[in-house]
Amino acid sequence: MENESMSNQPYADGVPPRESALSAVSWAAVFAGAVIAAALSLALFAGGAGLGFLSVSPWEDEGMSAPAVGIGVIAWMLFTQIVAYGIAGYVAGRLRTKWVDVHSDEVYFRDTAHGFLVWALSAVVSAALLGASIATLASGVAKTGATVAAGAGAAATATATAAAGSGGGTSQASDYFADVLLRTDRPDAGGDRAGARAEVGRIVAMSLARGGMAQEDRDYVAKVVAAQAGIEPAVAQRRVEQAIQDAKKAADEARQKAKEAADSARKAAAAFALWGFASMLIGAFVASLAATWGGRRRDA
Repeated sequence: MENESMSNQPYADGVPPRESALSAVSWAAVFAGAVIAAALSLALFAGGAGLGFLSVSPWEDEGMSAPAVGIGVIAWMLFTQIVAYGIAGYVAGRLRTKWVDVHSDEVYFRDTAHGFLVWALSAVVSAALLGASIATLASGVAKTGATVAAGAGAAATATATAAAGSGGGTSQASDYFADVLLRTDRPDAGGDRAGARAEVGRIVAMSLARGGMAQEDRDYVAKVVAAQAGIEPAVAQRRVEQAIQDAKKAADEARQKAKEAADSARKAAAAFALWGFASMLIGAFVASLAATWGGRRRDA
């Protein structure tokens, strides 16, 4: 009885409420805006890449500097988001279905939601289209940092080898241990000078890898230097000590430069990611706002 009495009560305004059977989302307009946003983003990305290649140069004192290029990339990324999503959101607002007997606040909310849907859908499409490019860019940054570090390490070894008077370069550890097995207590001054230089170079390289030269290696290198250079053992010992200090200093400087280069690459990647996040938020805001403008024009 209570239910029957409630069902027989009249409506407040005398008009029964009406509920639309259709969704409030105009998916056709959303898909159209998303396609437009993805296409414009791709076109602007290609145009920005072309301008970027034109702004840099392999020649010294020509083209834009690295900080200027970074600022240009960020500015173009923001410009791309504003233009692409502004146009896409406006078009979606103009193409959406006109809602009848809907409060103005509800219309504003729906238009804003349509613009946000355009941004969300186009972001997924753009990620699919540009995913390979972004992955390549991230991989390139990582490889650049690794290459810089490896190059710095190789430069340190080469510098240390040169400081020790060796032209043989870096050798394998097995060569070093073979030299130890065949080492003589009386190096001959008339022996193979190139072989002596290569052997000393291997000793220095192994010492740098170990973080220091063993005392027996110091004594042997001093004997080789004294025999090959024709100088007193005491003078040869001082020369070896100075060469070891120079080699260690060069290696430390190279490691410091490698760390600085890796840190710079890390900061650049972090800044790019944060600005990308900010630009996407701006794109979402612009798409939502432009959809409300388009919706108002559509209803007008």
